[in-house]
Amino acid sequence: MRYLIILIAIVFAGTAFSQTSRPTDPLAHTFSIVARDPATGEMAVAVQSHWFSVGSSVSWGEAGVGVVATQSFMNKSFGMRGLELLRQGKSPEQALEILLRDDEGRDFRQVAILDTRGRVATHTGSKCIDVAGHANGENFSVQANMLLNDQVVPAMEKAWKEKSALPLAERMVEVLKAAQDAGGDIRGKQSAALLVIAPEASKTPWNDRLIDLRVEDSREPIEEMARLVTVYRSFEHMNKGDYYIEVNDMAGALREYNKAMQILPDNLEMQYWTAITLANNKDIAKASAMLQKIYKKDSHWRELTTRLPKAGMLTVSEKELKELTR
Repeated sequence: MRYLIILIAIVFAGTAFSQTSRPTDPLAHTFSIVARDPATGEMAVAVQSHWFSVGSSVSWGEAGVGVVATQSFMNKSFGMRGLELLRQGKSPEQALEILLRDDEGRDFRQVAILDTRGRVATHTGSKCIDVAGHANGENFSVQANMLLNDQVVPAMEKAWKEKSALPLAERMVEVLKAAQDAGGDIRGKQSAALLVIAPEASKTPWNDRLIDLRVEDSREPIEEMARLVTVYRSFEHMNKGDYYIEVNDMAGALREYNKAMQILPDNLEMQYWTAITLANNKDIAKASAMLQKIYKKDSHWRELTTRLPKAGMLTVSEKELKELTR
């Protein structure tokens, strides 16, 4: 009997130790938001941390399923396993309960799960480094740990609610800005990430990840993320312009290229393809004037122009080509 009592004591001691000792999982002390745009159904994760390449570990998402943010002493399996549970029909609350049930490091975890209906479930373990906490509601959850102060999470929630007129990507970045302005990570800044996925899975799953941007190492990762979102929006118009080229709609292509240039007026790539489209539309004089300015900044574009006719991307006469490459 005495040996049985000793054995039970050892088992309980081991259990208590496993739930209170710090896990050896990767660190991702950070602040993040998971959210859904009720107008479009798009879902997203945005995150910032004083840690290298935070987006490669914290952010998870699948079109038609949901998104997950796993952080603090991070259990990376929560990303894929959480999505799988949602795929099986579990609610975020049910999925979170299952994930935490067999996790001996649950007290050190912070995780948020959101599904296609905008339902959320969030966990901030009691051993997360202060200041730690979360706030959530329909279509969003903000969560953070190792913060400078207790004003960061309320600032994130406020920004999410106040910036409802913005597209989802820009709205997520504004939440990160608000967190940083309120104090942010007590250690400072290093990396950020933004993932936006489609509301429903399509037959072309490679297109379901609408935005996937990362700033791996920067003194101002959130500012750089905001810049990248602007670049992304500009190239959205470039891609639409390319589509119009494919269907031989030059007017549509020029319209989209001009929108792109309005966003990034100094981008030579956008100027160049606008000029080429003008040339294909037989506005040689205007195209040539644009190209000459581009060539002065980088002569390699002139050489590229000479290569386009062979690929069928520039349909001009020999005389017109000489005008365009002079």
